[in-house]
Amino acid sequence: MIKIANELLKIKAVFLNPSKPFTWASGIKSPIYTDNRVIISFTKTRDLIESSLAKLIKQKYPTVKAIVGTSTAGIPHAAYVSKIMNLPMAYVRSKVKDHGRVKAIEGELKLNTRVVVIEDLLSTGNSCLEVVKILKQNKMKVLGVVSIFTYNMKSCVDNFKKNKCQWYSLTSLDELLSVAVKEKYINSDQLSQIIKFRNNPNDDSWIKK
Repeated sequence: MIKIANELLKIKAVFLNPSKPFTWASGIKSPIYTDNRVIISFTKTRDLIESSLAKLIKQKYPTVKAIVGTSTAGIPHAAYVSKIMNLPMAYVRSKVKDHGRVKAIEGELKLNTRVVVIEDLLSTGNSCLEVVKILKQNKMKVLGVVSIFTYNMKSCVDNFKKNKCQWYSLTSLDELLSVAVKEKYINSDQLSQIIKFRNNPNDDSWIKK
């Protein structure tokens, strides 16, 4: 959705700065940095996103019985969406507790519950697919994943295909870039740099020396 892409740029949930690359946790230099955690502080944007997520889930996964958030960025969105849809909510820990009941899933879900996973951002998809794996290991029926934003990287598409997992996103880098150029957040040269990075994040030739 172009409207959501525009909102992400306006509230600075997504930064585009090819001239001063960001460093991701993986060590990769990137012209893009996404911080969707700020969404919860902007009520207009938040309401638009949560209602859109709920609508998307109803359309694509009408038999869903519970909403699951990824830890930690997906948790607040799962909470809002589960409220809108009047469904139970749970989340999957990034690290299994080493005390108490040693749980990976927080919340009470019955075996074979049909769940949809909410993720804020999909880059390679690896961390989200780990959540899917944990849910399946705990006998949950994962219908699919929905995200707020995706870079639409080939590795993400391939990873979801390999794991036979459906996914949908409210908006993508392609839509966001069309808005960014139109609203003059970036120019045509910077657009080319960002697309080159997206197509092969491991090739840093997009960086102007």
